[in-house]
Amino acid sequence: MTMLMHTRDPLERAPASAERRDPIWEGAAEAYLAIVKRFCVGALTVLVAGGALATIIALKVVLFFRVFHYY
Repeated sequence: MTMLMHTRDPLERAPASAERRDPIWEGAAEAYLAIVKRFCVGALTVLVAGGALATIIALKVVLFFRVFHYY
């Protein structure tokens, strides 16, 4: 019903978009962004650790084949 009623003077300017923002939602958006960043850093860490482990295993296999001449 309030959408149909005029709540301000017709010549009064509408509030700017920055004034209409709810600071509670801004805090929630910042918290969500922090959670996403933390997840991405964790996922990147796991991928780098897995790559390092795969590299170590590959180097050990190469060294094993070189020492025992199985190729």
